Amino acid sequence: MADKKKNVYATVSFVLGWCGIIAWLLPIVGFPVTIVGIIMGLKGQDSQLQSKAKTGLILNIVFLVVTALNSALGIFLALG
Repeated sequence: MADKKKNVYATVSFVLGWCGIIAWLLPIVGFPVTIVGIIMGLKGQDSQLQSKAKTGLILNIVFLVVTALNSALGIFLALG
């Protein structure tokens, strides 16, 4: 039962990582999607789908950084 739950965490992280590719365009969507994806990826690390969890974790971290840069650029352009 616990292993199946960790497989779900890995899959959710993977899917949210791919959703982050689009979600970074709107930081209000990108931040929650990628943060939840990172949490799920960390929880799914010791599952049978470890490679899926690792891929999701990497995608979510990359797009969290991209979302933060997009947000900072938006603030810079709005103030400048």
